[in-house]
Amino acid sequence: MKQLLVFIRKEFFHVFRDQRTLLIMFGLPVVQIVLFGFALTSEVKNITLTIVDNARDVNSTQIIHKIKSSSYFIVNESHINYKDIATTFRNGSAKCALIFPAGFGNDLQHVGNAQVQIITDGSDPNTAKTVVNYITSILAGYQQEISTSPGLPYKIIPEQRLLYNEEGNGSLNFIPGVMALVLMIVCTALTSVAVVREKEQGTMEILLVSPFKPLLVLLAKAVPYLVLSLANFTLIVVLAVFVLNVAIKGSILLLFMESILFIITCLSIGLMISNTTSSQQTALLLSMMGMMLPTIIFTGFMFPLENMPWIFQMISNVIPARWYFLIIKAVMLKGLGLRYIWKETLVLLGMALVALTIALKNFKIRLS
Repeated sequence: MKQLLVFIRKEFFHVFRDQRTLLIMFGLPVVQIVLFGFALTSEVKNITLTIVDNARDVNSTQIIHKIKSSSYFIVNESHINYKDIATTFRNGSAKCALIFPAGFGNDLQHVGNAQVQIITDGSDPNTAKTVVNYITSILAGYQQEISTSPGLPYKIIPEQRLLYNEEGNGSLNFIPGVMALVLMIVCTALTSVAVVREKEQGTMEILLVSPFKPLLVLLAKAVPYLVLSLANFTLIVVLAVFVLNVAIKGSILLLFMESILFIITCLSIGLMISNTTSSQQTALLLSMMGMMLPTIIFTGFMFPLENMPWIFQMISNVIPARWYFLIIKAVMLKGLGLRYIWKETLVLLGMALVALTIALKNFKIRLS
């Protein structure tokens, strides 16, 4: 029994000295609890709502106050024309628009019913439906307040419109997210073992004595995966168009160029992992598990980023898939050009350069 206790004590010392084991045991549960408790929620909050009040009467003002007092909307009262509403959706300043027609209060008081129009961004159908439900619920509550006579209730009839998705196709938000997820994980995982495999197999000496410079070695490792990833991307697009009936509204050339940039960014991250790790198992763990969960959570296609605390929104900025997801939605679903996605493009380009620079810095030209 004494010997057993000694061995148990020894194992405790080994566990406490192993920082990776302690991180898995205590760090991983804490991270999961925080993420699932604060970041992952089915509610939709902080919705940017543009209100165009052409009526400017008592009833429209009261409804606007009710909407402002809710915790779901960030209200922007605008005096723009109806034709300019689409511009607010293109530049990302609004996800929903509520339009009161002229004479709204007069129709409500004298005719007994009035109409309002709710325009939502249909490229994310689930969020759009939730937003419509929120506004409809507020309108229904206001109807009950002003309906003094049960026999003659007032009716506010919302007219709904989905921009970029008139049919309400649920695949529109799913396809860009899957494209970002698949390319991010596959490209990073493939190149993460490219250099470290040479070290483990003992063939690194051949690369080091070759006349190639480190940059050329890394490019040679990445080019085959770039070609295969482009073929993978083409297959996904073909399936989306011909099987799921997702129309490409923007430039196909721009879509391919942006996808090439994203693939290069993912390959650069994979090369960075490969040059900073010492085994294939560690490289695959970092590229698969380390990139899968952040990509799923912080991209925005499964859980709206607006719902998350600001610290998680800041973390999402370092996830390349988040920016590619925005690009794909803008080009493929909304038909927008480079003038609307140049910021996201520069972010991906900067990430690719940083990752490739770190990979070059950590490429050892001498065996240890």
